[in-house]
Amino acid sequence: MADEPGSIDDSQPRAGAPGAGGNLPSVLAVLDAQRAFYEAFESRSMEAMDAAWEHSGDVVCTHPGWQTLVGWPAVRDSWASLLANSEHLQFIVTDEYVTVRGDMAYVRVQENILAAGAMQGSLTALNIFGRQGDGSWRMLAHHGSPVMLG
Repeated sequence: MADEPGSIDDSQPRAGAPGAGGNLPSVLAVLDAQRAFYEAFESRSMEAMDAAWEHSGDVVCTHPGWQTLVGWPAVRDSWASLLANSEHLQFIVTDEYVTVRGDMAYVRVQENILAAGAMQGSLTALNIFGRQGDGSWRMLAHHGSPVMLG
């Protein structure tokens, strides 16, 4: 597949050329896992967020402006706090590129965030997923950084 941007809502998601090979089933499964992560955030569901992440000491998360959190207990606590204390946010995910290499995958995206229907800003994010023993994909790392316009 060509290295072209796709959208989480795109009926034809695109895979980044490096490492993607022709592994469309894995790319689509990773995109499903990523979609579940953003749906958990939008719905503020801790149960869904729990299901999106691997529960290990190796997971990491860097929220914009935060120190990097390491290990599922710290990462989970951060999501519990964010989901309980934030207003409803909508994510329009664009410029989505997927690379799958064996049992690891990374997705780089642009997160365009709306609150009450108004644009709040954009983040660039890197999401890393690992294939689990049952074949499902779970998030291992999330890093979000604000995009400075100007």
